[in-house]
Amino acid sequence: MKILVINSGSSSIKFQLLDMADETVLASGLVERIGETEGLIKCIFRPGQEEELKVEKTAVVADHESGMHLAAAMLSDPQQGVITDPGDIDAIGHRVVHGGEDFHKPTVITGEVVAAIENNIPLAPLHNPANLDGIRVAQELFVGIPQVAIFDTAFHQTIPAHAYHYALPYELYDKHRVRRYGFHGTSHKFVAGECARLMGRPLEELNLISIHLGNGCSMTAIKNGQSVDTTLGLTPLEGLVMGTRSGDVDPAIHAFLARNCDMDIDAIDEMLNKESGLKGLCGYNDMRDIHDAIAGGNEQAKLALDVQTYRNKKYVGAFMAVLGRVDGIIFTAGIGENDAVVREMTLQGLESFGILMDLEVNNQRIKKPILLSKEESRVQIWGIPTNEELAIAREAQAVLGR
Repeated sequence: MKILVINSGSSSIKFQLLDMADETVLASGLVERIGETEGLIKCIFRPGQEEELKVEKTAVVADHESGMHLAAAMLSDPQQGVITDPGDIDAIGHRVVHGGEDFHKPTVITGEVVAAIENNIPLAPLHNPANLDGIRVAQELFVGIPQVAIFDTAFHQTIPAHAYHYALPYELYDKHRVRRYGFHGTSHKFVAGECARLMGRPLEELNLISIHLGNGCSMTAIKNGQSVDTTLGLTPLEGLVMGTRSGDVDPAIHAFLARNCDMDIDAIDEMLNKESGLKGLCGYNDMRDIHDAIAGGNEQAKLALDVQTYRNKKYVGAFMAVLGRVDGIIFTAGIGENDAVVREMTLQGLESFGILMDLEVNNQRIKKPILLSKEESRVQIWGIPTNEELAIAREAQAVLGR
């Protein structure tokens, strides 16, 4: 069974074609700079194999429809031999950022599902429209091929009411569904399953803390295999310190800035999402640049690192209290997999809670799952590379029962 995975972002489209017989990646690509003067499309065919081929082209990519056509054309290029006919694909899995309260699991896409995704646009105005564009164009290009929506929020639909409600007038929830939804659910679910497999125990018996650290960051408390709390909220802004997003702030900051800095709500929203986080603290949102700046004596870069890892540690403590017992802590995503310093500082000082990191083992980039804790640690610490595309393909395959 061949499954095409589509992940449409606000200005990019990631795509991957997998042969699910052995979960081999046949092609993996990216269309980026959508809507800019010059776009870029790149693809690796048969990655990791002897006949691996990398192709990169520039083109004007006016919108997501154009981007999807370019991606399909590259996959079906006769010289590559990955797709000779649209019918070569058995199913398409789409990442959809926000399913609101409508979707608790992956779902075969129908007209009603598309309408529900449209109704949730106010909850994800930057992402759901792009996701819908990817769905609609894929339906045109691959007529009759089953398509499945996999929702970032679905894994977190098991969070109990006392954890997802904000202490706001109840009518805001009743009328507008203002509540905690959480994101990165596909990633958290994938690494939790991998962790259970590596520990040799059923996921349903484990309490885990999954820490997804990239340009966007989130942490999830997983009790007996189910998400019971997470750091991201109504939007992907709450919680941990991120590349350009602030994470937790005093909500009265909005009123303070409006009254004292002559900023309207759109300017404040732009600042909190695009000019804050690590970038706001030191001018860099790439952790590699931050480490270089620290080595050069940049105190603001050191502050940014300290602020992020302190916030991480504070939420680890909070989620330990939520879970009561923690069997494992997982680091994943770009920073979580590649930054030994961030991993170390996040858990530093938690030894009295039975969290003992092997600093020598930790001092590496994580290319495959690895146990980072000492043998005597009561809590296992794992570094596990996330693979959202494979997770989406597995979910699509399961939904279709193939």
